[in-house]
Amino acid sequence: MNRVGVEESLTDVKSALQEKGYDVVDLHTMDDAANCDCCVVTGQDQNVMGMTSDVPDASVIQAKGMTADDVLHEVEERLNRTS
Repeated sequence: MNRVGVEESLTDVKSALQEKGYDVVDLHTMDDAANCDCCVVTGQDQNVMGMTSDVPDASVIQAKGMTADDVLHEVEERLNRTS
């Protein structure tokens, strides 16, 4: 099962991912992202947690301007490319 880290404020994204069977982890610190296959951040405070440059093994998706369905599609696309 793929593990996806999601910023706490993105509750609709977390719900959509959980409904599709993803293991969703709240992102509070970089340690939370360490074992994630993909991370979803708001993009509001870009690079606040250093996510865009410090998570080499995971794709980082900035959800700014995206719906939960858009984010879900992007997660599926990225994880299918790396599987």
